[in-house]
Amino acid sequence: MSANKQPLLSVITPVYNGEKYLEECIESVLGQSFTNFDYLIVNNCSKDRSLEIAQSYARKDSRIRVHDNVEFLDIIGNHNHAFRQISPSVKYCKVVSADDVILPDCLKQMVEFAEANPSVGIVGSYQQSGDRVRWQGFPYPQSVFPGREICREFILRHEPDFGFGAPTSLLYRADIVRKTSHFFPNPSPQSDTSACFAAMQCSDFGFIYQVLSFERLHPETQTTKSAELNCFSPAYLSDLQHYGAQCLSREELEAAIKILLDDYHRFLALNYFGKSRGEDFWNYHQAQLKALGYPLKRSQLFKALLVQVMKGLGNPEQALRKLRKSNAPKASTKPSVPLPNSQTTPPEATRLNGI
Repeated sequence: MSANKQPLLSVITPVYNGEKYLEECIESVLGQSFTNFDYLIVNNCSKDRSLEIAQSYARKDSRIRVHDNVEFLDIIGNHNHAFRQISPSVKYCKVVSADDVILPDCLKQMVEFAEANPSVGIVGSYQQSGDRVRWQGFPYPQSVFPGREICREFILRHEPDFGFGAPTSLLYRADIVRKTSHFFPNPSPQSDTSACFAAMQCSDFGFIYQVLSFERLHPETQTTKSAELNCFSPAYLSDLQHYGAQCLSREELEAAIKILLDDYHRFLALNYFGKSRGEDFWNYHQAQLKALGYPLKRSQLFKALLVQVMKGLGNPEQALRKLRKSNAPKASTKPSVPLPNSQTTPPEATRLNGI
């Protein structure tokens, strides 16, 4: 695709205290073989040199625009704030997280694919994440998938590395982003997945079988924080409630919800009886389950533990490892979502309120 025929694309990087990796992120965007883009960096009241770094690059490249938030926003709020500022003339939108990088042909490959497949609303690709490649499992050589069918596949397979992808691994059509003032539709840290489920109700999903981005994993990433607290289970349950009926039969949806709740209760039981979590952890999960219509009861934890013990009779060593893992000290990372009653209680004093 010649430079004068390239459609306009907006790249956005929301950043909070990202000075350690921000320069490498920006350089990866400026080093793209695709050149017809503008670049918005949204500084979310950083306390480090993030704003200074972004402004220094903006002075050297006219494609870069820096927005400095007046007030701090949560991570999803900051992304939505950035989406609302993309130019009305752009055709595509690409997020590059401040601690990630994209490979030199990333924008070129994704835009060319989207231009060749106008029914596709979101384009995904392989992503190097630490020492592994994520988002595998698509049936090569098929590259375009009907939206509701791929949603159905994601729900029924329920595999961690088979999914739409992370924001840095995706390209969005800008008209889909502009349809709502909140493209990421809920406050969950996994709201980017919810946005994909919503978009797939009226468009197709495309996939490029190449590694086009690199996700850096470290204790401060949203992925690490979400895994520590296990934000994934309630977020996925919410997505099932909102989008499951549009791609599954009633029986399939009920079965999918039961499987998820059983897994969720087993995770909570191992942590409860292993006494490895504090008050914030339990406040969070109790509030999430109550809001979703599945209030947590102590009897559910006993039942989940009993099921785990019965399974462990066939493999007691594996069962013991799981219990030890649940009781192991956790990394002291701050939860990524606001929690009620933030005072932490020692593990031995932890109880589930009202259970």
